[in-house]
Amino acid sequence: MAKYFDVHPENPQRRAINQVVDIVRDNGLIAYPTDSCFALGAQLGNKDGIERIRSIRHLDDRHHFTLVCQNFAQLGQFVIINNAVFRAIKASTPGSYTFILPATKEVPRRLMHPKKKTVGVRIPDHVVVQALLAELGEPMLSSTLLLPGEEEPMTQGWQIKDELDHVLDAVIDSGECGTEPTTVIDFSGLEPEIIRRGAGDTSRFE
Repeated sequence: MAKYFDVHPENPQRRAINQVVDIVRDNGLIAYPTDSCFALGAQLGNKDGIERIRSIRHLDDRHHFTLVCQNFAQLGQFVIINNAVFRAIKASTPGSYTFILPATKEVPRRLMHPKKKTVGVRIPDHVVVQALLAELGEPMLSSTLLLPGEEEPMTQGWQIKDELDHVLDAVIDSGECGTEPTTVIDFSGLEPEIIRRGAGDTSRFE
């Protein structure tokens, strides 16, 4: 049964944030709100968490997991970025974007695309997520909470608790969050490629 945390959207209660981070560190799987929509989150090295996300979403091994980072310095430890890409990403973060980039050796192989050796990274513009990441002290493995066969991601904490109570360890509800997944930009090739058009403006990448 998942624990339910009602967290203030602008002044997250430290006690609640600490309790959620303890669950993440204890190999738990959480559902949490972001500036785009709800996401599933687990600790970086949580093998069971990866498999649970794959099971909930019916994902294959070609799915790009995302490392949700607190800031640009943290992001830079996990992906390889040249100057041009650095400027483009810096101008768009924090925000509702996921960037696919070549992974560094800091990224566990199971999180990389099996052929491309790439991984998704993002820096969300959301107070509660930033509080979680600050307390955790490292990126969080993440994936959009989009269930198989559904056109849109889940957007209500109580609904997530109701439907996924048996497969999650915690649900964070901080009121309204986004209803559209992130825009996904692939920077692993010669030119940026828009993989998914979502909440972030794509004009600067076209």
